[in-house]
Amino acid sequence: MPAILYFMFYASLGLGTSLTFLSSHWLTAWMGLELTTLAILPLMAQHHHPRASEATTKYLLVQASATGLLLFATILNGWVEMSWSINEMKNPYALTLAMSALALKLGLAPFHLWLPEVMQGLDLLTGLILSTWQKLAPFALLMQISQAMPPTLLTILGLSSATLAAWGGLNQTQLRKIMAYSSTAHLGWSVIIIQFSPGLALMALGIYILMTMAAFLTMKDMSSTKISTFSTSWSKSPEKMVAMILILLSLGGLPPMTGFTIKWLILEELTKQDMYTPATLIVMAALISLYFYARLSYFTIISLFPGTSNIKTYWRQKNIKDKLILPIATTAAIFLLPLMPLTLALTYFYN
Repeated sequence: MPAILYFMFYASLGLGTSLTFLSSHWLTAWMGLELTTLAILPLMAQHHHPRASEATTKYLLVQASATGLLLFATILNGWVEMSWSINEMKNPYALTLAMSALALKLGLAPFHLWLPEVMQGLDLLTGLILSTWQKLAPFALLMQISQAMPPTLLTILGLSSATLAAWGGLNQTQLRKIMAYSSTAHLGWSVIIIQFSPGLALMALGIYILMTMAAFLTMKDMSSTKISTFSTSWSKSPEKMVAMILILLSLGGLPPMTGFTIKWLILEELTKQDMYTPATLIVMAALISLYFYARLSYFTIISLFPGTSNIKTYWRQKNIKDKLILPIATTAAIFLLPLMPLTLALTYFYN
């Protein structure tokens, strides 16, 4: 694919997300969502492979269904309330439909089953975009209407996302499917706290994007898409595999990694709101998620493949691409905890 087409598609992704961010009217927000969907489809289908074509078709059908449901919700609210403003959606039926549509777009449970199948058919770079950038616009709309939603509904949505994604990722051997379930689980943490502290939910999404970016870039650099290939990557680059282990443990929320920080703050806020039962349940779901991250770490460093050698393989082609993004993302995903007082102060400032 020519470079000018890549630039056009990436620019369309940025334009569509920015349009949704700046929208106060449902029609312009819908246009931004459609623009991001249409921009990522050629990137998903660029590899002429049956799995890529299948993933692109599934993604198009799911996003079209979610967009149609969202448009129906906005029309219903406009008909009943005589308003097309995002902040003035008050009809309970329209709110429920809009939340279901945004949950389908984000891949939240119980509308998450399409995400692992679509992710499996994509290359790692497009999977990174789908796991991070494509979450921004729907999450921004969910933040704007979250204060009008019933708190119980958002709590159930967050708990079901964290729990079902943790159970779904237990027996997976494909790294892209594991990252898809990880996306659903981490968004569940953001959704459960969005009603009480939108700034904290936004910070949780930002930290998730940093950790996911570091994980995907490391997998792309090591050309690993399955657990079995992880055990052979140790002899090629032990330093990167150690960093990958720390990233995985950070995704699992193990202290003192960056991923533990945001879970700790969310649990603190839930206890302040006297939501002890949801806090306990979501911690138990996090322990299940930590198990399959620890399982990945076990296959990475402890269970070495027989016959590996420490001899440098000169026949491998060196990757001369810029390596600046990977160390920055890795450092942020692992060692952001010392900067916690600053990020906490910024969170309270924006609240």
